This record gives sequence, C-alpha cells and structure tokens, in this order.
Amino acid sequence: MSGVVAVIDYGMGNLHSVASALEHVGADKVVVTHDAEQIRQADRVVFPGVGAMRDCMAEIRRLECDKLLADALLEQHKPVLAICVGMQALLGHSEENNGVDCLNLVDGQVRYFGNPLTSADGERLKVPHMGWNEVRQTRDHPLWQGIEDGTRFYFVHSYYVLANDRELVVGALDYGVAADAALARDNLFATQFHPEKSHTAGLKLLKNFLAWDGQR
Repeated sequence: MSGVVAVIDYGMGNLHSVASALEHVGADKVVVTHDAEQIRQADRVVFPGVGAMRDCMAEIRRLECDKLLADALLEQHKPVLAICVGMQALLGHSEENNGVDCLNLVDGQVRYFGNPLTSADGERLKVPHMGWNEVRQTRDHPLWQGIEDGTRFYFVHSYYVLANDRELVVGALDYGVAADAALARDNLFATQFHPEKSHTAGLKLLKNFLAWDGQR
C-alpha cells in the first residue's frame, strides 16, 4: 500500500506527467499540491522540477516548500523521491544563472557541462544533454530492484550534480564528464533522469518507490 503520495507543486513544469506515472504503477492516491497540510499528511513525497534554478528556488522559498521538504526528510522521515531540478535543488550551490544558493540538504555542487563538450573519443556532445543514457548502479538500493545495471534512462539537463560525499552516489552517468545520476541517503532517493519519461525502467523505479519503506 503506497498510501497518499504528495507531488510538491511550486509552479515549475508539468507535474501531472509524474502524477500520472505514479497512478499508472499503482499509487493509492496522488495529490499535486503545495498545501502544507496535504504534504504533511502524505505518506510519501515526490519533489520534481524543470526550468531555471533561480526561478525554481525563488518559488520554492516563496511557497515555503523548502521547509515542507526538510520536514518530510528530517522530521517525519517519510520516503522522498527528488527528480531532475528537484535533485539539483537539494545541493548547496548551482552554477546556473551566474550562481544560485540552493537548499543545502545534500553537500555538493551543480555544475555546467561546458561548451564545447566532447566525449572520450573526441565526439562533440550537445548541451543540453537531452535523451537516453546508461546509468551505472554504483551501490545497491531498494529502488534499483528489478532494474539491470547499465539500463538507459531519459535525461534533460545542462547542469550536472557532484555530491561531496561519494557514499551518497548510487547511480553514475558519463556524458563528457563523470556525473551523479542518482543519490540516496536514509529516506531520500534523488535522480537526475526523469523516471516518468523512461518507459519500463522508469515505471519500475516509481513502483519500487511506492513499496519502499525509506530504509537503505
């Protein structure tokens, strides 16, 4: 039983695609909301996001979603899944928009891929990184259950995450640079890729999230 899943809505991106994917894999109830009481009463929380980091952080703070997210993670200890910009917002600082201070819930930085960006064999790589890429599972985790190492997931991003605590990294990405594709700590799992756009593997990860008790 997944219980109620709250998808935090701070006005950035099409959050209903995430909600629809969660319903598709069996969520009992999904609410897309920034209402404090609904988020506090939910059994698990999803923190997605797309768009420019400065705009995202401004809305997250204006709606006090930063406090609600910290409460879910650190006080209520409920399972939390962060996606794309939602993952990046957890870090301490982003290079986007000439530098933006983020939530600092995870020690690390968000960096620009660079221009020009090339692969190991000299091939020119496009920025933003948009499309399918292999994810190497660097550590076992319940959300990887039933998903093969090296499975391809769907990415859309111009900036990448590097956590300072390398023990948090559970998924790695190579795209001209070595980047963190997934992080996990206690009741938090965060992905740079979009599971809701990643077909079978992404839906499996979301289904695993619904069954996860928030333990490593």
